Amino acid sequence: MGMLKEFKEFAMRGNVVDMAVGVIIGGAFGKIVTSLVNDLLMPLISGLVGKADFTDLKLALSSTVNEAGEEVVTYLSYGNFIQVVVDFLIVAFCIFMVIKGINKLSSLKKKEEEAPAEPEAPAPKPDDVVLLEEIRDLLKNQK
Repeated sequence: MGMLKEFKEFAMRGNVVDMAVGVIIGGAFGKIVTSLVNDLLMPLISGLVGKADFTDLKLALSSTVNEAGEEVVTYLSYGNFIQVVVDFLIVAFCIFMVIKGINKLSSLKKKEEEAPAEPEAPAPKPDDVVLLEEIRDLLKNQK
């Protein structure tokens, strides 16, 4: 029973719950970024480069004929690597922009919290105090 209780305390600790929420949101964000890359950015890149999918790019290294008379070609498939790098750069930039926005909002919130409160206007003086001050000032002026 002690181990089960210890596991429950561990699992319900704030950091673990926060991490679980982060993983779930990260997975959903990954789908958004993947759609952004595949549906919006790659068509634009293909318009510039002339090709949307780089995965089929390869370089023939050697060509031999096997015993059955079939040609066997060895390829260096660099296209998939280029595609993964392009995808990574786009995803990294998207994450950078999201984190930059979150940091900006966070700093604005901190500035709001740290801003000194406007000093309150002093409460109006009671009528009897005002009257006594007027009498005092009149007596000063008579001398």
